[in-house]
Amino acid sequence: MREQLAATPVADIVANHVIGLWELAVLHLSPEEGSTPDLEEAQLAIDGVGALVEGLGGRLGRHEEPLREALAQLRLAFVEISRQAGDGDEARDETGDESG
Repeated sequence: MREQLAATPVADIVANHVIGLWELAVLHLSPEEGSTPDLEEAQLAIDGVGALVEGLGGRLGRHEEPLREALAQLRLAFVEISRQAGDGDEARDETGDESG
């Protein structure tokens, strides 16, 4: 197993970890029905993706462009979901519900 790992390009392994963080962010942005997104947890995962993808510059080889696109889509989704969550909070405030 050690030989197999050593033979795998590090960029492939890093990309695999980035994808894991991306999946974690998506999980927190799209919870099960009846639950609300956990924006704080999603943001940490998104920041982790960004730190790796942007921090490594051009060192991810063939993985760089797809990971940059995935990061951009994830950030857009976060903004949209944050906006929707904010709209929901404002709607609750307007009805006088102080629980939100």
